[in-house]
Amino acid sequence: MLRYNVQDYNRFDVLPGLTCIWQVSGRGDIPFDEQIIMDLEYIQQRGFLTDVKLIVKTIPVVLSGKGAY
Repeated sequence: MLRYNVQDYNRFDVLPGLTCIWQVSGRGDIPFDEQIIMDLEYIQQRGFLTDVKLIVKTIPVVLSGKGAY
């Protein structure tokens, strides 16, 4: 059974978005604990320009299919 720790719950403080750092940095190849760290990094850096950069990075990632299982 998967259990969340206090740090994990911080991810629930924001609404889900279109994409995130780990989703353009390896997607399924990134272990869950590292995904949590990247989600928290995104929460700290979130803003319009950060989102635009992530959306632009998403296009080649989706087209390549890398990390998608």
